[in-house]
Amino acid sequence: MRGTIAAGVLVCALLACAPASAQTRLTLRGADAPGPARLDRVDVLKVGPARARRVLVLAPGTSAGAGYLLPVARDLVARLPGWQVWAVERRENRLEDHTVLDAVLAGTAPPGALLPYYLGWLGNPAPGPHFTPPGTGFARGWGMRVAVEDLRRVVRAARRGGRAVVLGGHSLGATIATAYATWDFGGRAGARDLAGLVFIDGGVGPRPGLDAPAARAGRRALAGGSPFLDVAGAGVPWAGGVYGAVGATLARLAPDAPSELQAWPLLPPALKPPLPVTNAAALGYALDTETGPAGLALAQAHLGGLAPTGDPRGWRDGERAPVARVARAISGVRGVDGFAWFHPRRLSLDAAAIAGGRANPAQRVLGLRATRRRALRLPVYAFAASLGGRRVLAAARALAPAGRRTLVDRSRSHAHCDPLFAAPRGNDFLRTVVPFLRGL
Repeated sequence: MRGTIAAGVLVCALLACAPASAQTRLTLRGADAPGPARLDRVDVLKVGPARARRVLVLAPGTSAGAGYLLPVARDLVARLPGWQVWAVERRENRLEDHTVLDAVLAGTAPPGALLPYYLGWLGNPAPGPHFTPPGTGFARGWGMRVAVEDLRRVVRAARRGGRAVVLGGHSLGATIATAYATWDFGGRAGARDLAGLVFIDGGVGPRPGLDAPAARAGRRALAGGSPFLDVAGAGVPWAGGVYGAVGATLARLAPDAPSELQAWPLLPPALKPPLPVTNAAALGYALDTETGPAGLALAQAHLGGLAPTGDPRGWRDGERAPVARVARAISGVRGVDGFAWFHPRRLSLDAAAIAGGRANPAQRVLGLRATRRRALRLPVYAFAASLGGRRVLAAARALAPAGRRTLVDRSRSHAHCDPLFAAPRGNDFLRTVVPFLRGL
C-alpha cells in the first residue's frame, strides 16, 4: 500500500522558474469517512506555474486515476499562461500497491519484475513476493458524499490567495463536478466556489437514473460481494487496473520487446491479439476503438493499428493518439497511474441519482445533497464524444442558459478518451476548451 502521510497538508512547492509543464504533488486531509483514518487523504498532481492565478481542477472518471489526465494538463498550461491544472486522485487510489511499478520507473528494477509481482502469482502454487489486495469492506461507504467532501478540500486549496477555480471532469468526473456545484454545503451551494464548469464526455441530465425502489435495491446489493466494480470482468475487481498499469509501463519502457502480457495464460482472450506482438502493440490492440473489447470503451481512443509486418508485430500510429503518449499517461508517475484499481460501486450508484442537481426520491434514499440546481449561474463547457454522446450536451443545457454555455459535439468522430490522449494538433477538445477558459 502507498505510504501514508501525516495529518495536515504536504505541499511540494513548484519553483517559480520551473517549466510550465512541471508537476508536483499535493496531499490534503480528506473528509472523515468509513475505514482507517490514514485513508482520509486526497492527492493532487499540479501542473503549471506556482504563481498561476487560475486553476482548472479535473476529476477522473470511472476506474481512472490522475495519471491519464497529465498529457492534456500539460497541453493546456502550455496554451494558457497564468493557469494551473490540478488532476485529482480519489482516496480509493491509495489502496494500490506501487512498490514495484515505482522501482521499475525509477530504473532500480527491470520491467520484467512487473508481471511476476502483480499478476504472475495468480494460479502459481508457490508464489514469491507478490501484490496482496487489502481488506476493504469499509469502502461500501465511499459514495458521492465522500467524493464531494474530499473534492471540497481540493477546491478550497486551489482558491487560496484569491485564485479563480474552474471545476471539470472526464466521464463520471463530470457527474462528480455537477454534484459538487449543486451540493448543499450547509445552505451554501458548491457553485459559489467556482468560476465555471468543464464537462469532458460526461455529466448528468435533469432526470435521475433510478427511482427510490431502485436506489434501495442498489443499496442492499452493496451489502454482498466486493465493494468495487469489476470493470475487466475477470472476477477480481483490481485486475483491470493492474492490467493497464503493467501493460502501459511495459509499453513505455520496452515498447519493441515481445509482449509479456500476451504470453500470460490468464490474460482474458479479448485482450490477446491473433499473432505475436510487442508490448506497445499489445497496449494499442487493447485500447484502440477497432480492436479493443467493448468492455474497455471507458479507456479507448483512436490509436492506429497493428503493423503490417514484423515478428513480433509492432504498432503503427496513424490516428488521433500515439500509443507512446497513451502508455505514458496510463503508466503515470511515481505512486500514481492512469487507472483506479479499486472503483467503489457506491460511487457509481450515487451518481445515477444526481439528476443535474435536482432533489429527487433516490437522493433522499441515498442521503445525497446535490439539490441546489437553482443556485447555479456558471458558464459551462461540454465536449461530447462517443460514449457520453449528446446526453453530455443535454446535461450542459439543463445547467446553463444559451449565453453561458459552450457545446462541442464530436460524438461521431471522437472516442471517449480521445480528448485526453489525442496529440495536440488533432485534439478538438484542446482547440475549443482553451478559448472558453480564456474567456473566463
